[in-house]
Amino acid sequence: MASAATTPFPIGTPGKPWGAEERAEWFSTREVKRSYKTEVVEKIEALKDRYEVQRYGALSIDESRYPMYSLKTLNWSADKPSVLITGGVHGYEKSGVQGALLFLQSAAEKYSEKFNILVAPSVSPWGYETIQRWNAQAVDPNRSFNPQGEVVEGRSFNPEPATEESRALIALLEGLGVDKWTCHIDLHETTDTDETEFRPAKAARDGTESKPDVIPDGFYLVSDSTNPQTEWHKAMIDGVRKVTHIAPPDTEGLIIGEEVVQEGVIAIPAPRSIGLCAGVTNAEYATTTEVYPDSPNATEDQCNRAQVACIEAGLDFILKKANGSS
Repeated sequence: MASAATTPFPIGTPGKPWGAEERAEWFSTREVKRSYKTEVVEKIEALKDRYEVQRYGALSIDESRYPMYSLKTLNWSADKPSVLITGGVHGYEKSGVQGALLFLQSAAEKYSEKFNILVAPSVSPWGYETIQRWNAQAVDPNRSFNPQGEVVEGRSFNPEPATEESRALIALLEGLGVDKWTCHIDLHETTDTDETEFRPAKAARDGTESKPDVIPDGFYLVSDSTNPQTEWHKAMIDGVRKVTHIAPPDTEGLIIGEEVVQEGVIAIPAPRSIGLCAGVTNAEYATTTEVYPDSPNATEDQCNRAQVACIEAGLDFILKKANGSS
């Protein structure tokens, strides 16, 4: 678990929100650290015979380098419940992207007999390459899905302006004509760099103080406090624990400063109200996963498989409930 950062973020003046100059400085100091083309696009291209692949947008910073893709099961039917899987909304969270791709490679087709499945595996491709939480404009894509949401001073979850990443995904979903989604699982990670880099960067950007917190060691889920779905979340936690360990609460009984409402699950305000991707649909079953890739007790492969295990357990639960069993 990471401890609090002791060095102020090197861009901007403490206590003063960033302007265009600071944002430009921040962008100019970001570096490409991995290949979106090799690690993501080429894997998507290899799946073109198995799924309907759509380029649903591209980032204006470099449209040829940063196309955005979705993959849809071939036997899509209005008679089946529809499922959305998103990864890489925070581009730096690798297992969100690779877990979504692994689900497509290993399991999605068998579930397509019962579900329509749409996967957007890398919502923020620039962030994937540069290992950044924000997009190139220093906006958090996972706070950008409802820019009209209420901002509450001092709250860790607050909406931010719309982004190219969120607008493109919203347009994709609107074009499908799905009146009612059944399930949306948004794949994420909580990393040591949340504490050492990204929280200090956010405080510098917003002109606030970075408050230290503890990074949880293990997997957990982020639920909607207005739509608990306790049994569904339990099924997913039980599925994941077969692959990797579940995050315990900290000494104050919290995970990332939020109340633990059941083992491995925290609850936050309705995701739609605070601009989270998990609130982009009207799905009855919606959640955000959080894997801890920096744990000494978890490998990269385990993190990817934990994302898949969560999706499978969540879909299995929905199928059992539809069939009248528990």
